Amino acid sequence: MHTEANRTRSWGEAWQSFKHPRVISALFLGFSAGLPILLIFSSLSIWLREAGVERSMVTFFSWAALGYSFKFVWAPLVDRLPLPWLTKTLGRRRAWLLLAQFAVMAALLFMASNDPVNGLTWVAIGAVMLGFSSATQDIVIDAWRIEAAESDLQAMMSSAYIAGYRIGMLVAGAGGLALASWFSGGDDSIYDYSAWSSTYQCMAAFMLIGVATTLIISEPETGAPFSSQNYGTSDYVRFVGLFIVAAAAFVAGFTLSPSLTADIKSGLMDIGMAKHVAGFFAETIRLFISIGCGVLAAWLMIRLHVAPRAMVRDTYVAPFTDFFDRYGKLALYILLLVGTYRIADIVMGAVANVFYTDMGYTKDQIAAITKTFGLVMTIAGGFLGGLLAVRYGVMRILWLGGLLAAISNLLFAMLAGMSPESWMLALVIAADNLSAGIASAAFVAFLSSLTNRAFTAMQYAVFSSLMTLVPKLLAGYSGTVVDAVNYPMFFIGSAFLGLPVLLLISYVQRLMEKREES
Repeated sequence: MHTEANRTRSWGEAWQSFKHPRVISALFLGFSAGLPILLIFSSLSIWLREAGVERSMVTFFSWAALGYSFKFVWAPLVDRLPLPWLTKTLGRRRAWLLLAQFAVMAALLFMASNDPVNGLTWVAIGAVMLGFSSATQDIVIDAWRIEAAESDLQAMMSSAYIAGYRIGMLVAGAGGLALASWFSGGDDSIYDYSAWSSTYQCMAAFMLIGVATTLIISEPETGAPFSSQNYGTSDYVRFVGLFIVAAAAFVAGFTLSPSLTADIKSGLMDIGMAKHVAGFFAETIRLFISIGCGVLAAWLMIRLHVAPRAMVRDTYVAPFTDFFDRYGKLALYILLLVGTYRIADIVMGAVANVFYTDMGYTKDQIAAITKTFGLVMTIAGGFLGGLLAVRYGVMRILWLGGLLAAISNLLFAMLAGMSPESWMLALVIAADNLSAGIASAAFVAFLSSLTNRAFTAMQYAVFSSLMTLVPKLLAGYSGTVVDAVNYPMFFIGSAFLGLPVLLLISYVQRLMEKREES
């Protein structure tokens, strides 16, 4: 017996499937998904740094994308809630996809209309809006990708999606930097808000590619709701109300807790803890307090019968029950692997563009080497990872990708001790992005193999959210850690973070092989 993660196919079948219309559609939808991510991370970090925002504050902006890590919270809304007129006209998946894409465009235009020099809070709000709407788009695209094709086409769907995703990142990364430089007249020494504003407006226009793709593709035939139980309008309204109240409680907890965390930080410093470490623990406590407020609010609504219990059970409980029923105790180790696999590269990636800037590389160098050349290496790594996974199995390539990710972080430590040289940066980027492409291809195939189509949106949202939750929480403090220990020690430490993952992959692989044999 072989799992989907270890299934092999002939070379002829693989090349033939690449021409499938659904695969080509996945390429363009991948572009639409990949475009917003760097506009929250790297391109935004350079914009903020040029505007004079402190490095530690810049890396805190990576939390604006925590929506990607918590998207499982509202994934059931995407699965359950019909949109007036749009759902009847386009179908369940395409309706939500179109709404999410227009929300991404609106967030980009909102950010473009605010200068971080005198409106940093508004830029932060826009970044959160962008993270939320982009994560919603990802929920729908992932569900469409899995539902639109049979299992034997999923590998090529994933490869095309990753390639399109990276091209979207190129447009937002290298393209965004090139546009900002062009709009400013090529003068990188002077901060020009209008140049960045025009750049983000152009990025909003590029999202029309995704909109056009959504209007062209067809609704998946397997996209029927996973429960046959019918719910009335009042049930949907109460279900949405549950989400709104929980989200409001989370925001309230985060907004009203600074004085508490300040006291905690002060107390930790009083007992001899370093300022940066105390700040890390205090802000982490603040985040978990906010999460607790949201969970408590949701629990109270359910207990008071304000929210429809049956609907909550079908949308939140049933997908988890199904997963644990299928995998038993192995499910816990799988979830631990999913949650930690990308820890080394995400923690390092949050500070990467700030590192390039601090090292003295120009925007043109960053765009040409880390974005354009880096994209080529990532796509090459993705296809190589796919081929290796077909030949040797997904789990073995997962292990290889994790090892290469840790090693590439050590190369950044070496780069930090050198003067800025384009050839050396290109060498490090080649190794880093090639390894990232190999790991990503294997990881997406692994996650897709874990998903039950009866719970597509919810289960994949949980997996992909868990994939980035812990790494992004740690990444928010990367700038603070760099201030405390310097770049070389930070990169060495991030490499060691990835080593326990290798042991976990080997252990999960052994358990899965035993499960197949039984």
